[in-house]
Amino acid sequence: MISTVLPTYNRAPLAFTKGEGSWLFAEDGSRYLDLGAGIAVNALGHAHPALVAAITEQAQKLWHVSNVYRIPEQEVLADLLVDKTFADTVFFTNSGTEAAELAIKMARKYWYEKGEPRTEIIAFEGAFHGRSTGAIAAAGSEKMVKGFGPLMPGFTHLPFGDHEALRTAITPQTAAVIIEPIQGEGGIRTLPDACLKGLRDLCDETGALLILDEVQCGMGRTGKLFAHEWAGITPDIMMVAKGIGGGFPLGAVLATEAAASGMGPGSHGSTYGGNPLACAIGATVTRITADDAFLLEVNRKAGLFRQGLEGLVAAHPGIFKAVRGQGLMLGLECVVANTDVVKAGYGQHLLTVAASDNVLRLLPALNIPDADIAEALKRLDATALAIA
Repeated sequence: MISTVLPTYNRAPLAFTKGEGSWLFAEDGSRYLDLGAGIAVNALGHAHPALVAAITEQAQKLWHVSNVYRIPEQEVLADLLVDKTFADTVFFTNSGTEAAELAIKMARKYWYEKGEPRTEIIAFEGAFHGRSTGAIAAAGSEKMVKGFGPLMPGFTHLPFGDHEALRTAITPQTAAVIIEPIQGEGGIRTLPDACLKGLRDLCDETGALLILDEVQCGMGRTGKLFAHEWAGITPDIMMVAKGIGGGFPLGAVLATEAAASGMGPGSHGSTYGGNPLACAIGATVTRITADDAFLLEVNRKAGLFRQGLEGLVAAHPGIFKAVRGQGLMLGLECVVANTDVVKAGYGQHLLTVAASDNVLRLLPALNIPDADIAEALKRLDATALAIA
């Protein structure tokens, strides 16, 4: 029998009816400890009281109005993001994929308006920027693009971390470089601070715009509001989504005034993007995650969690090989198939996410209690024992 839902996912035989903090409740009432957070989306866990209050208050007033009018809730969130980042201007989308499309358009339009024929964008192997035709062209991997051609032209794909290839590829004709400071789908692969600084310098030398995809690693995930802050650099354009809505669909493109200078009236739009409901929630999430005390706690919890994960690697060398990542964007490099670990975790009522490079992604709520971190380590230990 054909499913009425398009079968583009190999879905686990689980369905949840309720969420609370770091826990999900299945149809039979049993609890699962959620270390995936909707793939870094539920930044404050499930049903956070502040988000419930924000959505309830706004829902009683106004859900949607067209972008042909001023939207005060949108302006509030844009002001917050500009105040907390490098950006001068913000465009709101519904997702990271939509943010990728605008980032690509913005970079090319910048050079078109300058009268220079720059269209080439440098990207990196292992990247994930979404699933639209433009975003898969930027990623370039066979599993992303096979069967969907012809692809949007103009992308050059380089090995992740290959400095010489980058120096050769980037030229005065390069429009932009797009990169994730930490690859999520690619296996929690972190770009060292020195490399990010060097990339910024190369872009400055050649005039190329630097596009950072912080859809998964942004909004406090690494212990700073955005991951690039650790390197002390700023991009020209940045993609944001996932955690910014705390579970509600919301994305954004942040840019400098110069990088966005080509995007005048009529150059881009969105029916739902920046609606009052999404922006009211996004402003609440941003206020919480941008708070210095909150970010200090993310770093403390990350240290606690990472220490425990290193212990698991030492205790189960036949299952786990190494710990990757930064902040609460962590990965366990596996010896056995990572999908086997994910499935074994279900037996321990533990939810994790597989990634490339045979890595198990651990993306808990940023406010996960210490007791839940201890419970997560206990259940990961039991998972490894079950496989062994």
